[in-house]
Amino acid sequence: MPDHMPLQDDTTLTRRHFTLQAALAVLAGCVITVSDACSNDSPTTPSSSAADITGNISANHGHTAVITAAQITATNAFSLNIQGTAAHPHTVALSQADLQTLKNRQAVTRDSSNDVSATFGPHLHTVTFTPV
Repeated sequence: MPDHMPLQDDTTLTRRHFTLQAALAVLAGCVITVSDACSNDSPTTPSSSAADITGNISANHGHTAVITAAQITATNAFSLNIQGTAAHPHTVALSQADLQTLKNRQAVTRDSSNDVSATFGPHLHTVTFTPV
């Protein structure tokens, strides 16, 4: 009896045919990945720039705020320099908790340092990082 037995005119299935079709339906949704740990080929890694997050800066006049995927993955607290093309610096302090929040694809909003510029005097910016 062949494994691919067609339906009979009275639409009854054999137990074997039903079991085979059910197993194939389950396996159709599975993806199996096999890797060779001993291979000399260098693995290709996806670009991390896709996971970089650019911050939206309030009252912006040339500042840029980008947290790289590597910084998010590392989840080590750091201060981000957001000077960009502005004539004065600002930094934004990001905690481990902030980076974990970004890693979980949730937004983080932080105020920058309060720095002085010749044009704007002492001021700060609010920076919102929103993962997409």
